[in-house]
Amino acid sequence: MDQNQFANEFISSYYLQQWRHNSKTLTLTPFNESDSGRPDTEDEDDREECPTELDTVNSSGWFSVVGPDKLSVLYPNANLHDHDVGVVHANRTAPSKQLLYYFEMYVKNAGAKGQNSIGFVTSDFKVRRHPGWEPNSYGYRGDDGLLYHGPGKGDSFGPTNTTGDTKYTTGDTVGGGINYAAQEFFFTKNGVLVGSVYKDVKGPVFPTVALHSQGEEVTVNFGKDPFVFDIKAYEAEQRAKQQYEIDSISLTLSASHGLVRSYLQHYGYEGTLELFDMASKSTASPISSLPENGFNEEDMYAMNQRRTLRQLISRGEIDETFAKLGEWYPQIVQDDKSSICFLLHSQKFIELLRVGKLEEAVRYARTEFGKFKRSSEFGDLVKDCSSLLAYEEPDKSTVGYLLRESQRELVADAVNAMILATNPNVKDAKCCLQSRLERLLRQLTACFLERRSMNGGGEAFDLRRILNSEPFPSSDKAALDEYELRPRIATPFAKSAYFTHKIGSTEGLEIVLLVTEFDVFRPVRIITL
Repeated sequence: MDQNQFANEFISSYYLQQWRHNSKTLTLTPFNESDSGRPDTEDEDDREECPTELDTVNSSGWFSVVGPDKLSVLYPNANLHDHDVGVVHANRTAPSKQLLYYFEMYVKNAGAKGQNSIGFVTSDFKVRRHPGWEPNSYGYRGDDGLLYHGPGKGDSFGPTNTTGDTKYTTGDTVGGGINYAAQEFFFTKNGVLVGSVYKDVKGPVFPTVALHSQGEEVTVNFGKDPFVFDIKAYEAEQRAKQQYEIDSISLTLSASHGLVRSYLQHYGYEGTLELFDMASKSTASPISSLPENGFNEEDMYAMNQRRTLRQLISRGEIDETFAKLGEWYPQIVQDDKSSICFLLHSQKFIELLRVGKLEEAVRYARTEFGKFKRSSEFGDLVKDCSSLLAYEEPDKSTVGYLLRESQRELVADAVNAMILATNPNVKDAKCCLQSRLERLLRQLTACFLERRSMNGGGEAFDLRRILNSEPFPSSDKAALDEYELRPRIATPFAKSAYFTHKIGSTEGLEIVLLVTEFDVFRPVRIITL
């Protein structure tokens, strides 16, 4: 196999896998036409089961009694020893793939001595001691209002630690939380933040409560009911702190412009690139144009042809696409059993069904799919395509994702990459798959996951959440005129996740919005208003 054949197979295999990924993630998911084919769902890898009740099995049950609701705890007898503590932790560890976790404890009765506590412990904690009395545990205690961490000696903490106000008793509600970004445990009392302490435990921890004097009774809230402490406001405050740190990072507009240009060039958006360069008053790349692995993304290789082919595929004109490829790049389609031909034939079949030409689609499938359905490489994808025939409303079926714009985008991207691979300067076919912006996002994602691993928790990079939190420009012309060119800050690791660009306000010019969605590591649409 020569280098060109290898590159073609590598690129085709990549996009076939992308198709299979879409088949798994887009099947049976809600679809909103405004999201360019991406479902508005949480990343599956970040879904976690949260604590919902107290664990009645792994607790010091001989000292405390858990109520039938598995949320209330009573200490009925007198304590005789320091280790006669009634400890109960949650049925699950605190979720770790998010910015914050929080739960609360209401003190229904402080009992004889008010020796109850709230905190976090690891799985090897001895459930006959207060949280904070053993290594790798943290606890906030009611009778003295002190923070305990390991040695069993309490420390004053919080802004009111000199007044004794950190103590809590009957009728008070206290809370314990984890701030993964700051690497801290924090505690609250009656809706007010008491203080925080550095979290030096990297493994999973259980939310835990403990009672230690006769008559003590508490109720735990894992989020089923509203919290006394405004956790959403606290989260917003923490995100604002992150944003302030990000804003203090210096980044020139030229760097962000260069990333936008690399994306536009890579995917053949020639017209938008020209407008972008006009608006930024520069047609030269503001970032280094040194070739990487022998491939310089700043050149304009086959820009016009790639633009034309992308437009044809986006309009569903597959016959014209085949004709242009045969004219300009016959080596790409000379093997009619190749993966790229399969992608194009599949899209032709889909387009026929899209416009209601059922009989023609069946004839086309019999002619073209016969070449592929016996191949194990394409069998599952042929089945997905053929399944469209079984539904009166295929767009609402389990294979309806094939009728979305995202499928056209996938085929257009594959053709684009195949053409880039014909560039004689290309030394590595991987460079044809993503632009520099996308590779930056991959590195960004890797950094977040590595930080999560090192810290024992924290959010992954989710640009979709960031986009949803940003104010988008109105469609009103006057409002758009005020929406100037600037990078939108996304994360401490990169300030170039997506951009808004004011092209102009006179007739014939456009507002270009470049949107990047994290979960597929690529900008998925350019919206012109």
